[in-house]
Amino acid sequence: MTIRVATDVGGTFTDLVYIEQGTVKAVKSDTTPPNFEQGVINTVDKANISLADVDFFAHGSTVVINAITERKGVKTALITTQGFRDVLEIARGNTPDIFNNCYQKPTPFVERHLRRELPGRLDHLGREITPLDLSLLPEILTYFKSLDIQAIAVCFLHSYLNNEHEKAAVIAIQKYWPEVDVIASYEISSEWREYERTNTTVLSAYVLPPAQQYLNKLNEKLAEKGLKNAPYIMQSNGGIATLKAACKNPITLVESGPVGGILGAVAYGKVIGDENLLALDIGGTTAKCSLINQGETRITTEYMLEKTQSTAGYPIKTPVIDIVEIGNGGGSIAWIDAAGSLHVGPKSAGSTPGPVAYGRNGTEPTTTDANLYTGRINPDNFAGGEIKPAQQAVHNAFKKLGDTLGVTAMEIAHGVLKIANSNMVNALKLISVNRGFDPRDFSLMAFGGGGALHATALAKELNVRKVIIPPFAGVFSAWGMLMLDLRRDYIHTHKISITNDSKTDIGKAFDGVITNALADYKEDGFSEDKVMLELYVDARYHGQEHTVKIPVPGLTLENKDFIDTLSQRFHQAHEQEYTFNLEDSAIEIVNIHLVAFGLLDKAEITPVAKSESADASTAIIGQRDVDFDELGTHNTPLYNRELLTHGMKFSGPAIIEEPTTTTVILPDNKVEIDAFGGIHIHLTY
Repeated sequence: MTIRVATDVGGTFTDLVYIEQGTVKAVKSDTTPPNFEQGVINTVDKANISLADVDFFAHGSTVVINAITERKGVKTALITTQGFRDVLEIARGNTPDIFNNCYQKPTPFVERHLRRELPGRLDHLGREITPLDLSLLPEILTYFKSLDIQAIAVCFLHSYLNNEHEKAAVIAIQKYWPEVDVIASYEISSEWREYERTNTTVLSAYVLPPAQQYLNKLNEKLAEKGLKNAPYIMQSNGGIATLKAACKNPITLVESGPVGGILGAVAYGKVIGDENLLALDIGGTTAKCSLINQGETRITTEYMLEKTQSTAGYPIKTPVIDIVEIGNGGGSIAWIDAAGSLHVGPKSAGSTPGPVAYGRNGTEPTTTDANLYTGRINPDNFAGGEIKPAQQAVHNAFKKLGDTLGVTAMEIAHGVLKIANSNMVNALKLISVNRGFDPRDFSLMAFGGGGALHATALAKELNVRKVIIPPFAGVFSAWGMLMLDLRRDYIHTHKISITNDSKTDIGKAFDGVITNALADYKEDGFSEDKVMLELYVDARYHGQEHTVKIPVPGLTLENKDFIDTLSQRFHQAHEQEYTFNLEDSAIEIVNIHLVAFGLLDKAEITPVAKSESADASTAIIGQRDVDFDELGTHNTPLYNRELLTHGMKFSGPAIIEEPTTTTVILPDNKVEIDAFGGIHIHLTY
């Protein structure tokens, strides 16, 4: 008997999904900061799994993003090219807050006195102009030692073209100071843009020790409980990596947790034949969304951390699935500002004390409390029946805010839900309308503990015609990890003009990275037939600053239309992104991008037999009054999701309950159950 397991550590809950003898099961447990690995062990114990029987264990975590945003990384230093120590300070001039004469750029993660220089210079083609001089290195390292530096980032000018200087510096640092953690930019990014590459290397060094400690501690704890093989780790690029690879380059885990659900949506969409999706994950702390077009997610290396309307944030030059994330989740706190306006989030109650309903001395009402107060969450089945909600405390919390604004407690609860929904609608517009996509052409797939609670209201606001609540929606990020392969992204800057003669140059550029990819996977025990390759280029019109990513057509001698096809794909992608194209203008490739998948045996999704009747009344387990705000209060039937089978149909209003989430069906919504247990909600306008 074998078991496949995936775990996801969120800001509030730690989720575990496992497949045993073809049956999928899931559990939730509180997240346990700062010892996040304990929450994982708690879910294993709660599921009563014998890890000795587990042959696949995948793990996603917020440990890297938390270390950065909470400034809990280690004291870090930077060694760079002479004359370039202030790259982090100079940053970029694209100030978001352009009318603020007192604007301050984000504070670098490495103070100026910890940024040191070495002589040595490469030109823009990677050719050595001045040899690297390491004679100053012992003095620099002695200074760093005196200040208790724990990690060193090395980033030299143009090393994305020639990494010999960086390699020599790293070898010398390890020789003089073996105990210090050191990471070089060539190990992180082979793309141009010195500021972005330097900042990414610094952040990777900043989180290197805590990420390694966490992953190694997790591995040890799992091994103590019987796990035979090291766990796979979810990456931000939509694939999983070996523990060894993740420890070497932890910045690739910056969005490790959220992307599992997005890739789960891709997998489930392909199974049900719906590949145009707005994927929405509402957890306890945040809401994340991403657009899936024709079964593909958008990958970007222009990820920005902590960017707001008034600050530029920090760039991270590593492949990340394009996700918009906002501070609105089930635990987001409602509060009133000095001007008397009601807000929701971004501050969260987390798991401790959690929402007021948890009865853990929390006094500030949250989105979850509003859903409970309006009857959308069942008080008799709160948190899967594990918590008896403190309903009087919830009433008192809303009444306190209501008294401040001169309205009733219920009106405050309605306001909290409206504000939370408005924030989420704006996030969904950022990934759709703002990028040239019409939400009416997509289905909304919602998951996470709060996704199904808000999905129909959000879809109504966006005129989306169908909402899909997949199986195990409350733990869907963990479920998604069971559907993934290993993935590595190789992105290298190569400036190549697209002409009739450039096919050979493009082929040569890819040959080297393909060889590297196959060698890396061979080291992990994958033969060539177990490696799948996808080729992309980042291209632009001559004279432009930014690029669009396009898939590369077959690089074969027989493909006589290669250049025409590549050009046509670029013009179409450019028009989609920027609303225009310049068909008579020259095109330039800036980066080549190879995606290499190490193919794994994955969990199979098998359909279930169709119900003998479409009548879903046998799944009704009760009724209660539910307040649907402007749609009125209705005596609403309650359905047990486990009793809803393939082919059943019914109409709203309705509430569907399961241990990890609750689905709200608005009046006049039409519901049907698909062959895999997914809920399809059809909206009419």
